[in-house]
Amino acid sequence: MSVRLAIDDLRVRLNTDEGPVLAVNGVSFELGAGEVLALVGESGCGKSMTALAIMGLLPGYAQLGGRVVLEGRDLVTLPAKAMRAVRGGQISMIFQEPMTSMNPAFTIGYQISEVLRQHEGLSRRSAKVRAIELLARVGMPAPQRRVDEYPHQLSGGMRQRAMIAMAVACNPRVLIADEPTTALDVTIQAQILDILRELRTELDASIIMITHDLGVVADIADRVVVMYAGHMIESGSVDAVFAAPQHPYTSGLLAAVPRPTCKLPQQDARLREISGLVPTLREEPRACVFAPRCTRASEQCQQACPELALQRPGQSVACFHPGQERVVA
Repeated sequence: MSVRLAIDDLRVRLNTDEGPVLAVNGVSFELGAGEVLALVGESGCGKSMTALAIMGLLPGYAQLGGRVVLEGRDLVTLPAKAMRAVRGGQISMIFQEPMTSMNPAFTIGYQISEVLRQHEGLSRRSAKVRAIELLARVGMPAPQRRVDEYPHQLSGGMRQRAMIAMAVACNPRVLIADEPTTALDVTIQAQILDILRELRTELDASIIMITHDLGVVADIADRVVVMYAGHMIESGSVDAVFAAPQHPYTSGLLAAVPRPTCKLPQQDARLREISGLVPTLREEPRACVFAPRCTRASEQCQQACPELALQRPGQSVACFHPGQERVVA
């Protein structure tokens, strides 16, 4: 499988009023043609910040380091004008909350048409016709009518479909989907995932899926990258990581997934949790970032930061004491 996108030692430092924050710290991975790669981890681990760095959409108080190579071109070094041509054309993003990501002052048809006019040079009339076709393609009910409606007039599922239509308008090579099924009911979630699968096949698009939902990862992804406190701590095929997680944090995430049991409601079946708190990201870590919450932590973990290394065929982990833990149902 040819490499379409390569991330090498990606670092994002946010210069805030309270001091610097190392939001992304040395993340590296490759995305193959037509592959779906999932980024998982709890809130604040750096998933969305990684996506914004790839898209060149970091805030002005952020410092970016490393390389983002899209089919041979390092996007980090591109001038702003050249990056605008790439963004929305060759690489596109489905943002986490369509209601806040779309402009409430313009119809969804106008917003999709603007992408087509900027990147494809279509006329206003041709762009609107194409916008209707795109809305139909992503399963929007009555696309001829919805094209002239505003975001607040649509349901959550419809807004998500409109956001997907905008993101794929120019047939991007890489599509980043940031929590595309969040806050949607399970029926709509399944429909959105079906749409992404179809687009992957039709466009030969590579997809980075950012999600908290491990069920979504198992359903659609080929490979998974687990992030914690801005670091990449485990990666591999979905089958390998889910069957035999090597990092204790990955094991904790999988153990926390609700599972059907035979217990009655009054028996108080509690969900498992990972005790402790996420560390502050103010300074470069000199020890394992997960050590304060880890049941395997040793003196070595308190004195050095483990590097990501191949542990099993196709599966890498950043841990001094890797190994599978039994997940209790």
